[in-house]
Amino acid sequence: MKVVAVYSTKGGVGKTTAAVNLAAEASADFRVLLWDLDPQGAATFLLQVKPKLKGGIDALVAGDSKVKNAIRSTSIRTLDVLPADAGYRDLDLVLDHAKKSQQRIAKILEHIEDDYDVVVLDCPPGAAVVAENAIFSADVVVVPLVPSPLAMRSLEQVTEFVAESVSKARILTFFSMVDRRKTMHRETVRDLPGTSKAVTDVVVPATVVIERMGTLRAPVSSYAPNTEAARAFGELWARVATVIKVKARKRKR
Repeated sequence: MKVVAVYSTKGGVGKTTAAVNLAAEASADFRVLLWDLDPQGAATFLLQVKPKLKGGIDALVAGDSKVKNAIRSTSIRTLDVLPADAGYRDLDLVLDHAKKSQQRIAKILEHIEDDYDVVVLDCPPGAAVVAENAIFSADVVVVPLVPSPLAMRSLEQVTEFVAESVSKARILTFFSMVDRRKTMHRETVRDLPGTSKAVTDVVVPATVVIERMGTLRAPVSSYAPNTEAARAFGELWARVATVIKVKARKRKR
């Protein structure tokens, strides 16, 4: 089972949008779980899953609640969700008080490693214990970059954060919310790839097609498969799949 953490130190950069669409793209060939770790529960909402975790996050982290009982199906047969709820506001504290606090998410995922080929973690922004857990668990950390003077700074922050952890995860970035009418966006997309092995040339545009996810509550590929946005997420998943070398496996029944 391969783990993809979608993460940024900054909020409002299209992280959840990327997580949902990456999970949907991966589900075309693999059995996928999206774990919504953000207390806002946006990924849970976008995939039309009820934001309720039986027993609360405390029970899940402590091992008193079975993770399989908390997982919910979606309208996509091969994509499931481990939903967030209001209790995730305290997740940092719960993890911080647990034994081997940086490894709790990895321990929880061990219980489902025979059931899924890919797990996508939609991480909250910032550099707290939840992010440490996600990065410890991850095979690759996918970072959205909005083209701006702070784009490289946010990448540097993520790179430093991963380097300070015991994770061996690769970092892979893409350009998010790109408006080609803006000179800065055009120049950043043109000049930044090649400055680092982590920076790809994948460009997800700022478009009403993506904004419609909030009303249709579905991945872009399900309602606008021939758009630039859908193609960009498809290309992003192809890059991720190459990095993690995921293979479909037979699963226990």
